Amino acid sequence: MNPIYQALVELEQTHRPAALCTVVKSSGSTPRHATSKMLVYPDGHILGTVGGGELENRVIQEARAALEDGAPRLLEYNMTDPARGDVGVCGGQVEVFVEPILPPPLLVVIGGGHVGKAVAYLAKWLGFRVAVSDDRPEFCTPEANPNADEFYACPMAELPQHLNITRQTYLVLTTRGNDVDVPGLPALLDSAAGYIGVIGSRRRWSLTVKALNEQGIPDEKMARVHSPIGIGIGAETPEEIAVSILAEVLMVRGGGSGKQMKEPK
Repeated sequence: MNPIYQALVELEQTHRPAALCTVVKSSGSTPRHATSKMLVYPDGHILGTVGGGELENRVIQEARAALEDGAPRLLEYNMTDPARGDVGVCGGQVEVFVEPILPPPLLVVIGGGHVGKAVAYLAKWLGFRVAVSDDRPEFCTPEANPNADEFYACPMAELPQHLNITRQTYLVLTTRGNDVDVPGLPALLDSAAGYIGVIGSRRRWSLTVKALNEQGIPDEKMARVHSPIGIGIGAETPEEIAVSILAEVLMVRGGGSGKQMKEPK
């Protein structure tokens, strides 16, 4: 098998990101021709080549940017006059399509009780990869949460040591109280998570904020947290609460407003 195709299969199996860069058009004298491919990993190391030199250096930088923003791009380069900013002197032109290959977003349910189980079920149905974490090992099993793909039986504060939390990670805290949230949240606030939501009443959250402020956690960090979690739909049952929570996660992920569709823009 072509090493790049084999690497793409491995990315799918291991849920890791990379950017596939393909020469889609070349004319004149260029170092590589159409269909030449290069895979760029987040740390900048590569597999394959689209031509080497300054051309390849610029494509690598664009590929890493694509992994950050998730957007593909079509790059066009002249190879005539470096004094004008061209990438070479071969005399040709080349176009490279950069496609970010991103794993499914990961939703981490922290607290595997009734609401957490419902959130895991709905998140799996929505296409998320799902992890469940709880400091109570009995809640971190396939029997307790059959819709989870991964399990982390550890205190919340230790979760970043076991799991690579990225911008494509969504943290949903369906915990049993602020006695769990206060010691655990600081480690999550320092992560790159795309979403952090904490279940509970406004009073519970205000007490959590007060306790974390007393530990020196500034309000700027606390502002990352969505609490009380979810969209106001009058939810009561664990399943209804899960709908409310996932609606907010999808809103944040997609840049939505949370308004009813019938409301004017």
